[in-house]
Amino acid sequence: MNDPDTSSPLPIGLIAGLGNPGDRYRRTRHNLGRRVVEELARRLDAGKPRDRYAGRLWQARGPGGPVALLVPTTFMNLSGDSVGPAMGALKLSPAQVLVIHDEVDLPFGTVRGKVGGGVAGHNGLRSVRAGLGTTDFLRIRLGVGRPGDCFRGDTAAWVLAAPTEPEGDVEAMVMRGADMAERALADGMDAAVAAFHAREPGARRKASPQPSDPSA
Repeated sequence: MNDPDTSSPLPIGLIAGLGNPGDRYRRTRHNLGRRVVEELARRLDAGKPRDRYAGRLWQARGPGGPVALLVPTTFMNLSGDSVGPAMGALKLSPAQVLVIHDEVDLPFGTVRGKVGGGVAGHNGLRSVRAGLGTTDFLRIRLGVGRPGDCFRGDTAAWVLAAPTEPEGDVEAMVMRGADMAERALADGMDAAVAAFHAREPGARRKASPQPSDPSA
């Protein structure tokens, strides 16, 4: 008899979208992760959320089986106070938790997947690390870029402001993040990374040198 295959990754059981509560922060860069999870709840016809684990929790059936969708109602720097208890109550391992969040180290519109790694100054990830006891969780990173020289404020002010890009471009990134999460649910994060880490539409054109604007 052959030994059972233990090399396959565990299925994703919890997807958490990070952000801040309240209408004041709804459309800010920092809340893009929340928007992706809310879009997933809509796509998966998850119904109404319940108040659980200091957050709003949907129970849904994804392409690979049942999955919980979580939007913490804590502020960003306390995200782990929601994600940690949810993981424990659902009897999951950190490797079965997918966290979706904004990322200043990626250009606007870029969507990337990752397993583990550091927190790079992201207070939400720092809190999730504390709540899970490790950084060995899955991530989908939504690029918001860093502030330019004309922005008057620090990085915290930048992520707590609304994107200056057209809302259609922001929505396209949210949709792409949800697409990647669905692929990860169906086939695992490795497959999602392989499929979604090709160049974004228009990336070759954007990477080409552009003539300088004398009025800038």
